[in-house]
Order: sequence, then C-alpha cells, then structure tokens
Amino acid sequence: MTEVWWISLIKSFVIINLVMLAFAYTTWLERKLLGRMQNRYGPNRAGPFGLLQPIADLVKLIRKESFFPAASVEAPYIIAPIISMFTALAAFSVIPFGAGWQIWHYHVNGEVANVSIALILVFALGSIGIYGFIVGGWASESKYSLLGSMRTCAQLVSYEVSLALSVLGVVLMGQSLNLVDIVNKQGATIWFIVPQLVGFVVFIFAGTAETSRAPFDLPEADTELVAGYHTEYGGMRWGLFQTSEYINLITLSALAVTLFFGGWHGPYAPLGPLWFFIKLFLMMAFFIWIRASVPRLRYDQLMRFGWKILLPAATLNAVITALLVVWIG
Repeated sequence: MTEVWWISLIKSFVIINLVMLAFAYTTWLERKLLGRMQNRYGPNRAGPFGLLQPIADLVKLIRKESFFPAASVEAPYIIAPIISMFTALAAFSVIPFGAGWQIWHYHVNGEVANVSIALILVFALGSIGIYGFIVGGWASESKYSLLGSMRTCAQLVSYEVSLALSVLGVVLMGQSLNLVDIVNKQGATIWFIVPQLVGFVVFIFAGTAETSRAPFDLPEADTELVAGYHTEYGGMRWGLFQTSEYINLITLSALAVTLFFGGWHGPYAPLGPLWFFIKLFLMMAFFIWIRASVPRLRYDQLMRFGWKILLPAATLNAVITALLVVWIG
C-alpha cells in the first residue's frame, strides 16, 4: 500500500531526530564501554551515570570560537562538513526497521523511503560523503589537511570496492536490491549470515575502514598526522564531521542487521522494530569492542590488506555464490 505524503514527512522528522539522539548517546556508550573494557569509569560527572555528557560536549562545541584560516577557500570550506552530514543522514532513510503497520485508515511503512535500488543508493550516498572529507582538506589551504584528505580518499575509495562486492552474494540470494525484499527473503528462508559468513566478515572489515573506525582510523591517526583532513576545523564545523562519522557507524550497523541478520525478524516473538534495535545495539557494541581490542595498522598494511586480501576474498565469495544460486535455482 502507498503511504500518504504527510505521514512520510512526519516520519522523516522523527527518524532524523532519533538518529541524532542515537548519535549523541553512541558517544556516551562508546566511552562507557571503553572505560569498562579498560578498567576505568568513563563519563560519570555530568548528570547521573554521565548521561548529560553529550549535552555538555554540544554546549562546549557551540561556544568554541568558529575560526577558519584566512587563506582558506571559504565556500567549499564551509559546505564540506554539511555534505558529509547530509549524506550520512540521508543514507539511513532507506533502512527498513519494520514490516509496516495499518494505523486507523492509514498505512505506515517501516522505513522513510522504500526505494527499489536502496542498496545502490546507500553506497552512492557514501561515495558522495567522501567528497566532504576531500573538499574540506583541500579548501583549508593547509598541507597537513591536504595530505590527510588524500590519505582519506585513498583509504575510503579502496575499501568501498570490497564493501560493495561483499554484499553481492546477499543481492544474488535475495534476488533484489530493495532492502525490504532482502529482509522478507530472510524471513522466509534463513538469515544470510549463515550462507554468507565470508561476505559478512569482509563487510565488517571493509565497513570499519569505510567509517574510519579503529584499527582503520588512519584518516585522523593522532600518532602520525596532526589531525588529518579536519586539522583546520574547530567548533561545530569540526563537530559536523564527527557527527557524520558516528552516523555512518549507525547506518553501517543497521545495514549489517538488514543484510545479514534478518532485519526486524527475530528468533521468536514477532516484536518487529524491537528486534531491529536490539540487533543494532549489539552491532554497535561489537564495533566499539573492536576499537578497544585491536591496535592501529600502518598505512602500507592497510592498503595491502584491502587490495590483496579483502578484494580477492569478496570477489571469490561473489563468484561462488553466483554459481551456487544458478546451480540450485
């Protein structure tokens, strides 16, 4: 059934604000979990259990002086973090979190936008988001920022190839690029984590690099770079870059749940969105666990791992899946 436009508008407003709230408390969750894993407290001063720490961080960033280099190219310098932020939020709009509901006389979809090529759209928006990092480093008119943005570009473009190939097996088994259809296929058969375990492992590695998470956080490696592409950014402009990175992590986790773990389907009771958000929380906790446990790679190791290990593994997985789908079908 078709959803009326004003319901989509209300749902978009609600989802955007929920994602922003989730981003704020992902920073709190990460610091708390890292603290527990490293035998320390984490945030515990601002509010009970440190729950007001994200609000304190926001106030600090808003109050910081919004400087920028006198030699910077002003328009792209200002627009770059906005591009990264917009694409990160837009990518979440096609993630399905429920089967849809009939509320009174109106049908409400379980996603903001049900697009027939949703998976391609997610990757396309991710590719556009990379331009925010590149343009920000270039427009800063700083050699530190420019070198950091070039390094970011090389990493994200390299790992995006493996990331796209890692989900090709899921597309072949689900016989669709529509995320709702892929979830429904898993509900009718089996979660794709079982037949696509190799694809999932490649997806996790490539997705971690794509979101610049440890151990692939080379774009802003503090022991090797001044700060990477955002060296010359401060205040909320820097905050927008950080926000986009965390929202990309949330979107990546939601995409993993959708493609490999059955989306809103659970092992028993039909709880719908509740199952989706439980799985989403577990995936995000898993990425935080990786950050706490694994040391950063050298840049040459990063590129070698992407091109010589992940890419062949993703390609081989896609070819074997295609042969099996044709043979069994």
